[in-house]
Amino acid sequence: MNAAVAGTQDPFAASWHDWQRQRLAAATEPHGPAALTLTAWLSEEPRELPALPGTWRAAGTSIVGSGFAPGEITLPGGEAVTGEAVLDDGVTELRAGERALRRFERDGSLALRIFDPASPGRLGLRAIEAYDPEPRWRLGARFEPGEQRREIELADGYRRTAATSGSLAFELDGEPLRLTGTVGPAGISVVFGDATNGVESYGFRFLTVPLPDDEGRTVVDFTRAYLPPCAFSDQFVCPLPVAENRLAVPIRAGERVVLR
Repeated sequence: MNAAVAGTQDPFAASWHDWQRQRLAAATEPHGPAALTLTAWLSEEPRELPALPGTWRAAGTSIVGSGFAPGEITLPGGEAVTGEAVLDDGVTELRAGERALRRFERDGSLALRIFDPASPGRLGLRAIEAYDPEPRWRLGARFEPGEQRREIELADGYRRTAATSGSLAFELDGEPLRLTGTVGPAGISVVFGDATNGVESYGFRFLTVPLPDDEGRTVVDFTRAYLPPCAFSDQFVCPLPVAENRLAVPIRAGERVVLR
């Protein structure tokens, strides 16, 4: 079912609909995730990129562009870049007309990302289909710390080593379940799959669980499960769920698919 249209005064549902409106607004921003058209991995050898002026290369921790005409590359405020264009920790975004150019780094490798407001992926985005918000999908959980370094596969097949922080233990309809997560400032980040994937929902989803209290208690709220950036553009390289986060049960809550 689609719960994209609010029409209730119930505080739980009203809060959820506000969240969904914010999610769609962020996804459809001119340089939001739906506007990503290219992630181009670079080396020290300059290369041309589709529909982008000049040539681009990696130089240490920076991305350097050269060979473009005056005014073809600008800063976000409109100031023209003269000489070489550099993306680094000091300059995080450049513009080529309406397109935004951003630096992306993964394990020491650099890529140039292009966000185009005129991309079909952004212009064709109509909604984020989601299940109706039901409080039954808010589940009490206990976080059990246990840091572990493990291999994580990304959407493009790349594998990297990353640390997970522990497990969330909870019950769904009397069945004990667990999800591995990583603790960060905003909460416990979880990447999970379930039996709806590929049929009713995207191949996997993300979830941010509130940090636990002093006794390890928190809440797994599947109504706030959200689509990863790669659901909006296949140029993202999202992490895939680890084996134990592929739940065998259907989770009919949260965001399902992008509607174009």
